Amino acid sequence: MTIKIINHSSHDLPHYATEQSAGMDLRANLTESIELKPLQRTLVPTGLFMELTKGYEAQIRPRSGLAFKNGVTVLNSPGTIDADYRGEIKVLLVNLSNEPFVINNGERIAQMVIAKHETIKWELVQSLEESERSAGGFGSTGTK
Repeated sequence: MTIKIINHSSHDLPHYATEQSAGMDLRANLTESIELKPLQRTLVPTGLFMELTKGYEAQIRPRSGLAFKNGVTVLNSPGTIDADYRGEIKVLLVNLSNEPFVINNGERIAQMVIAKHETIKWELVQSLEESERSAGGFGSTGTK
């Protein structure tokens, strides 16, 4: 699949790090560093604009290393970029650690996964078919 993209950053386009990678790293596009204090959140620009194909979305997900090592993660994870959005891709980061974290220009801040999705139509009914699980949820199938 080919996706149209505009790059207003000084960084390379997102790319797959390995042949079987699902996500591509997004980089911060900053004129000056951002200090993210504990429990603070901020929108980080990437300088990227894209035109997704109808029936697809871009999911913005945390980078595991950034989350594990620094406690910095994507707040609305996964964030969704709809196919009809044409604005700049920005990443909503939050610092869940006890230490300030500095985001520098070019830093890999999140990953983006392109995923196919379905559009549904509702069928309003008065009852649903019974199932083995029925209305059981939140631990109803056990812990082991």
